[in-house]
Amino acid sequence: MISNSTDIDYKRLYESSQKDNEQLAFRLTQLQHELAQLKKLIFGSRQERFVPAANSNQLTLGIAAENVAVCQVTAAKKVEYTRTKVQTSPVSHPGRNKLPEHLRREEIILEPEHVPQGSKKIGEEITEQLECIPAELYVKQYIRSKYLAPTAKDCVESKIIIADLPVQPIDKCMAGPGLLAQLVIDKYCDHLPLHRQMQRFERAAVKLPYSTLTEWVSNTCKLIAPLYDALRAEVLQSSYLRADETPVPVLDKDKKGKTHQGYFWLYQDAIKKLVIFDYQEGRNKEGPTAMLAEFTGYLQTDGYEVYAGIAEQNGITLIHCMAHARRYFVEALDNDRQRAEYVLEQIQLLYTIEHDCTQRALSFDERKALRLQKATPILEGLGKWMQQQYVLVLPKSPIGKALAYSIKRWDKLSAYTKNGILSIDNNLAENSIRPVAIGRKNSLFCGSHEAAKRSAMLYSLMGTCKMHGVNPYTWLKEILIRIPQHPINKIKDLLPHNWTPA
Repeated sequence: MISNSTDIDYKRLYESSQKDNEQLAFRLTQLQHELAQLKKLIFGSRQERFVPAANSNQLTLGIAAENVAVCQVTAAKKVEYTRTKVQTSPVSHPGRNKLPEHLRREEIILEPEHVPQGSKKIGEEITEQLECIPAELYVKQYIRSKYLAPTAKDCVESKIIIADLPVQPIDKCMAGPGLLAQLVIDKYCDHLPLHRQMQRFERAAVKLPYSTLTEWVSNTCKLIAPLYDALRAEVLQSSYLRADETPVPVLDKDKKGKTHQGYFWLYQDAIKKLVIFDYQEGRNKEGPTAMLAEFTGYLQTDGYEVYAGIAEQNGITLIHCMAHARRYFVEALDNDRQRAEYVLEQIQLLYTIEHDCTQRALSFDERKALRLQKATPILEGLGKWMQQQYVLVLPKSPIGKALAYSIKRWDKLSAYTKNGILSIDNNLAENSIRPVAIGRKNSLFCGSHEAAKRSAMLYSLMGTCKMHGVNPYTWLKEILIRIPQHPINKIKDLLPHNWTPA
């Protein structure tokens, strides 16, 4: 006879194995989700556009075949009509876009090989072709005549008269303002590292050491540093900022064989379209705490907890980004498609309202009124639905994490409806960070912490140029000419959004 204890052992073993199987199955689901995200990161599209699945019921009228009655014709009536054929002319191709008028034209006149005597010229046919020659390096010579003034009776030495040199951006530097501006634009707008620029100069038979190029960029930054300070002060006076951060590898002499991970913290004035980058050696709260010490207004960020503590301490109204919340549900589609699709459809309705506001060019007050009328009911209903569904899913599953992220921040995700100046998401701030990501792939790292600070300065000024449609090369070249003699109390006049070409 088998004892009772043996039955209990088997029962415990069975329950334990069942529990282990559930944990392994859940772990397998997690790993499959992580693998799918990794494949998407490496091979897939980064686009988050959501296209809802087609509803099969929309493709039919819902009429069963057995319910269709036979149609009986009881009467016929002759109908007469006149058919009119409309002839449509084929749409002609508009042709190439006209090349800009400001480009230099090089005329090449072609005549026929044989023109019979007595022929009369009736016109010309002009064909334009866009051409390019490599950027030209040239030498600007300042030739100054020297004069010997007549000697006065009471003077012992003769006086030499010579014209003064124009004020140069960098004293005793052989690089002119155009070359200095081009170095900066190539590196921070077109993401061409200095060593590649050096190779390009060598192809033009001009050898410039790498150390010389880095010194020129460094001295250029010192010259325009007052502009960066003025831009930062103006950004922090805004009533609505968007903030984000991105990592940047930095060479550190104290860490041999590896780079230090610093961070660019971005602050974007959403109203005046200004942007400022601030380099910090870490991602802790010290950097943004110092930057936002005197800021009061709306601050829009992702869900990083550092911002919440700063906002609470300084009396800042913190709002969150709907695009970040949506991203979690996009990632959860493979885990729980039904719930994830429902949330994405509701968020898509919110974005449709925002698109409608933009298309109609509504004022801030009109935008607020439309949001309160249409968006607020959607947000309230979706928030309640999320709370109901969260208790039905596994908390550590992708859909559980997506719901938890949004539920915790739903009030701040919905706060954009209370003011017309606010945006539904933080995407414009992320757009300003993209040049940093591209530059990071090309330059790999910053040479030092000081170099990272200079990069933050130049990304700020170049980013503001981009937001206002200002040609960064034209602006920087003229600034380098004007700033050595410009009054420091009027330095704001030289910022990209205030600058007027000479």
